[in-house]
Amino acid sequence: MKRTAVMRLLRREAHARGLVYSQRELARHTAVTVGPVTRTLGRHREVDDVTAGKFFDQFSDVLGGKEWWR
Repeated sequence: MKRTAVMRLLRREAHARGLVYSQRELARHTAVTVGPVTRTLGRHREVDDVTAGKFFDQFSDVLGGKEWWR
């Protein structure tokens, strides 16, 4: 999955739920904040599906439960 697609999906879901979404670039990662939760994602063009799923799972508490992206 493309990194831009991961960010786009997360941003759209956050806005749909009325949560604040922000991202900032760190040295080798991007910090993504959705509501009160902040996590990092490596800066690669492609993110494999397992990594994307685990990244999305980290936001499951604020975005409506496990596997909200499916």
